[in-house]
Amino acid sequence: MAGGQAGPEHGTRAGRRSGLVPAGERDELEGRLRHALTGFVDEPRAAVEEADHVLEDLTARLTETLASHRRTLRTSWQGTPDDTEQLRQALRDYRETAERLLSL
Repeated sequence: MAGGQAGPEHGTRAGRRSGLVPAGERDELEGRLRHALTGFVDEPRAAVEEADHVLEDLTARLTETLASHRRTLRTSWQGTPDDTEQLRQALRDYRETAERLLSL
C-alpha cells in the first residue's frame, strides 16, 4: 500500500490511496520489527516477544482506524434523506474499503 499521512477515512475518492497506518506510526513499527529481527541472534526469545508486541500494537491501531473509518462512512449516509448519489458514493466507499481489506 502506498504511504500517506491519513487513514482510510481519507480513502481513494480523489484517486489517491492512503495507508491504513499513518506514515510516522508505520515507520516506528517497522523500526521496532527491524530491531527484533536484528536482535534474534543474541536474544531469540526477546526478539520474538518484541515481534509479538509489534503485531499486537499494529492490530490495535488497525482496529481503531477501521472503526473510525466505519463511523465516518456511516455518518455520510445515515440520517439524511434518500439521496441516491450520496448513497451510491457511500456504497462505493464501503466496497473500496472491503476490497482493500480482502486483498491483504
